[in-house]
Amino acid sequence: MLRSIAILMVMSGPAVGAEPGLSGSEFDAYTRGKTLFYGFQGQVYGVERYLPNRRVIWSFLDGDCKEGVWYEQSGQICFLYEDRLDPQCWLFTDSGSGLIAQFEGNPDRTELYEADEIDEEMVCHGPDVGV
Repeated sequence: MLRSIAILMVMSGPAVGAEPGLSGSEFDAYTRGKTLFYGFQGQVYGVERYLPNRRVIWSFLDGDCKEGVWYEQSGQICFLYEDRLDPQCWLFTDSGSGLIAQFEGNPDRTELYEADEIDEEMVCHGPDVGV
């Protein structure tokens, strides 16, 4: 985890603006079978596991995991998660040292950076049970 934070702090990431985003097939080839950590403003932001058939599991590193799917639309990669009906669309580019994800492809919106890839499973707590 400290390695992830260190990577985030040294990454200055180029602006995505004019670069073409990854296509759905490029994004799938890069991510499928991986678990990637993402950072925002020098802090670890969340983690996502990429599964076959464009399925994903996302967590803000709090053990609360959300299942979802992704699809390509208008040059962006859009995600639908079990707890929201509105798609979350991102322009993904490959910086050469990892993915950069820009929310809705807008340079004034949230921009996440790939911080690290891990070979272990995400920690997801089961559903809340009991009284």
